[in-house]
Amino acid sequence: MRYLGRRLASGLAVVIGAVTLTFVLLHVAPGDPIERLLGPAVPAAQVEAQRHLLGLDRPLVSQYAAWLTRALRNDWGTSLVSGRPVAGLLARAWPFTAILVVLSLALSYGVGIVVGALQALRSRSALDTTLSVITVSLTAVPGYWLGLMLVMVFTYELRVLPAFGASGLDADYLTSWERAADALRHLVLPLLTLTLIGVGGAARFTRGAMLDIRDAAFVQAAYAKGLTPSRVARRHLLRNAAIPLVTLLGLSLPAVFSGTVFVEAVFAWPGVGRVLVEAVQARDYPVVMAATTISAILVVLGNLLADVLLTLTDPRVRTAAFSTPPPA
Repeated sequence: MRYLGRRLASGLAVVIGAVTLTFVLLHVAPGDPIERLLGPAVPAAQVEAQRHLLGLDRPLVSQYAAWLTRALRNDWGTSLVSGRPVAGLLARAWPFTAILVVLSLALSYGVGIVVGALQALRSRSALDTTLSVITVSLTAVPGYWLGLMLVMVFTYELRVLPAFGASGLDADYLTSWERAADALRHLVLPLLTLTLIGVGGAARFTRGAMLDIRDAAFVQAAYAKGLTPSRVARRHLLRNAAIPLVTLLGLSLPAVFSGTVFVEAVFAWPGVGRVLVEAVQARDYPVVMAATTISAILVVLGNLLADVLLTLTDPRVRTAAFSTPPPA
């Protein structure tokens, strides 16, 4: 419990730092949300009256304290642009983002572990070299560029997959099965983009972790006992390589969330990323702050989950984390 308490305390500090920095940057960045909302032809007196009504003319510290007080009461305010409750906007958008994040993590790590294990077992071969070039390239390419290339190929050239939105314009007139098939077709390209980016990192990490322990004494002892190479790879190499992979999974969550923002913007996917991009462009402060806060909380919880899984996977880490320090 002391270990979890320390991790939660550090995670809370990370969330507070992230939301504070976001709040400051939003208010010092060029652009006035009231002028964007009312238009350039509105008299200055009306602009100032609207700013006073929304509390945007108060000192920055006072605005931050007021927002933090409301956030602690789970009151995220109202969108400056649409006038709708921010909680309702995010509640409708989060399921779409969660689908992308969960499925892309599962697919990228599932495929990446298989590819990395195959590279480690066939290291220094032509297959290993080819897969290394592919995985390094996938790790290096920007997500928005990869998404645009997939749109160019599968939407404009092959004309087999839709590129924008989560459903077609005629979705309300389709049967249940047709609507599900239409939703899957719209999901393919954004999910494929995030998965391809994640596969490269998972494969490279798996390959390196397995090669690091390939010549270890316990692995050679397993071969000496007469175990088959596939059994050694599965029972010894992969199980020990899973320890750093758990750490990589926790570190991947921030990257996946940030990558989702750009991917959702490219594919007009109705998730939190698209809502966040539109809110930043419109200087919609309440929406940006709420989305940033919830994203930071989820990232911290994901890292905490990775820490817990690491302690359960590696007895050495568990012993170091849960042991009590000796008395002074």
